[in-house]
Amino acid sequence: MSGGATLIQLRDKVAAPREFYEQAAAALHVARDHNAKLIINDRVDIALALNADGVHLGQSDIPVDAARRLLGPGAVIGFSTHSISQAKLAARMPVDYIAFGPIFGTSTKENPDPVVGLQSLPTVRATIGDLPLVAIGGITPANGIDVLNAGADALAMISELMGDPAAIREKMRKMMSLVAGL
Repeated sequence: MSGGATLIQLRDKVAAPREFYEQAAAALHVARDHNAKLIINDRVDIALALNADGVHLGQSDIPVDAARRLLGPGAVIGFSTHSISQAKLAARMPVDYIAFGPIFGTSTKENPDPVVGLQSLPTVRATIGDLPLVAIGGITPANGIDVLNAGADALAMISELMGDPAAIREKMRKMMSLVAGL
């Protein structure tokens, strides 16, 4: 946010529902103070209860159509895909962006999907048309420009930013300056 992020996804796969709700409420307050949008990972109920900006769904979460009915047309809904066929199906759903990956190896998931690689991005870009494409998995400042040049519109980063919480702002500003040079 103060580093330049405009959309933040809150993701916590292990917190109890009440704990996650409290985290989300605090995060939403910070996001609002910084003019950023907050989307909630997986939990449509929490996004709805807090009037968050939207939700990010995965392959095994509530169906996108149901989330759209619950959250309304103004909510941001993103959807994770891990193959070209999943991306093609997602392009027909009422989503605002499609996440695709993991582009590179990642350590943020216990059982990650197979790496799809940078070479898959141009095909996914062509497959989903004008929908925003967010690359996920192993994104860093060192490879981010290549990922954008291959067809991604945006980059999702967890490990790169969260590895050292005291350096999030600095790392985000570095990434934003690299992207601004495109």
